[in-house]
Amino acid sequence: MDGLSDSGENERPRGVRVLGSEPVENYTVYIIEVYVGIYHWRIKHRYSDFYDLHEKLTLENKIDKNLLPPKKIIGKNSKSFVERRQKDLEVYLQTLLAQFPTAVPRPLAHFLNFHSYEMNGIAAVLAEELFNQGEQLLSTGEVFILRPLQLYAVTQLLRNAKPAWANGDAKTDLGHILDFTCRLKYLKVVGTQGPVGTSNIQEHLLAYDLSIFKSLCQIEISHCDARNLSGLNSCKNTLATMTVQFSTSSMKDIIVPEALEFADWEPEGTSSQCPITAVVPKWKALTTLDMSHNNICVIDDSVKLIPQIEYLALSHNAITSVENLQYLYNLVHLDLSYNKLSTLDKIHTKLGNIKTLNLAGNLLESLSGLHKLYSLVNLDISNNKIKELDDIKHIGQLPCIENVNLTHNPLTIIPDYRTKVLAQFGERASEVCLDNTCTTEKELDTVEVLKAIQKAKETKSKLMNSDKKGPSLV
Repeated sequence: MDGLSDSGENERPRGVRVLGSEPVENYTVYIIEVYVGIYHWRIKHRYSDFYDLHEKLTLENKIDKNLLPPKKIIGKNSKSFVERRQKDLEVYLQTLLAQFPTAVPRPLAHFLNFHSYEMNGIAAVLAEELFNQGEQLLSTGEVFILRPLQLYAVTQLLRNAKPAWANGDAKTDLGHILDFTCRLKYLKVVGTQGPVGTSNIQEHLLAYDLSIFKSLCQIEISHCDARNLSGLNSCKNTLATMTVQFSTSSMKDIIVPEALEFADWEPEGTSSQCPITAVVPKWKALTTLDMSHNNICVIDDSVKLIPQIEYLALSHNAITSVENLQYLYNLVHLDLSYNKLSTLDKIHTKLGNIKTLNLAGNLLESLSGLHKLYSLVNLDISNNKIKELDDIKHIGQLPCIENVNLTHNPLTIIPDYRTKVLAQFGERASEVCLDNTCTTEKELDTVEVLKAIQKAKETKSKLMNSDKKGPSLV
């Protein structure tokens, strides 16, 4: 298993083992393993750290002063002495944990790194931080960063209906976290791949609940397994911007997690003739969605639930076709760069009002399908397989086009490539910025010559066709 326990972490066996020691300069460091159930982490302390801990515990909690093995000056680094002290220190720590089965004193919790790896310790540190700085963070409107491990700890404490810390310190009360999260507007959740620190906790696999956030306007989630995330739909009425990266292989995992529970579902307000098992509310405020850098293969019908979307980023996925975007009536900016698109057939039926379209880094060999995107202003088609100059005619007559990027296509090796491409835009050549470079007067002069030559060819072709037909009969 990965991560922490799903419930009842406090009831699981916990303890310590002193695994060994290592020399550092003129003193010895002891390697300690702390465990809660099947989860564990390692810390290192020298004897002086134990001594300092003992002094604090003696002063604050009146433990037996003779519990800690005494100091030794002569022969303190000998192998036999170190091995004996190792066993004595293990007994010392085990005795302390047995003496404080529920409310672990803060000095001991800090010594054992509970604040980094243990559920109550993690939540207590977060609560105290928000007690001290929460109001300031909310007033300045800063993005607040949380780790999945912290959210997991809060989620589990709420499920267990236990306080964040049982040492009587009001600063560590779970209420400080709930008050803050209820009002927070800007949140970033960043996970990690692999074990956390010296522990066996796999943070990216931890399950956590976001329903404690009631006012979010913006959220960014990265390096988390979206299937372990719940409660995000509690922000459907407030969330305007959402970014989810390195976290999912399906848009449904984020947009309609209810799909995991119901075989059939429909967005609210839909009149359906077929029986359905769930009516799912729409995301009423969401206008920006970034799900780039995932493993998404399909733009599925979950987009029906995000009708207000204006900006959609799906770059660096594995999408092979443009589907279902006809439901996004307000979509004006679309990023599909670095996917696996090979055709744009009938794309205009899906993207009627699009203004900015990024198709860089795909497998496109033709621009056919773009000729009816009459609102298109910016087009990035770089790093594809466009070879033929004639393909430019598919975008040459678009009335609003201003920026076109064709870099890193086979087409760009054609002699006089820029002027030949610009000529395809006719009277609007001067208004087009090609490959991030504005058109020069010299290029425009050359374009005029090319246009004159082309016009002459067309006139000659018409005359030749007319001659072939012969004189008309009256």
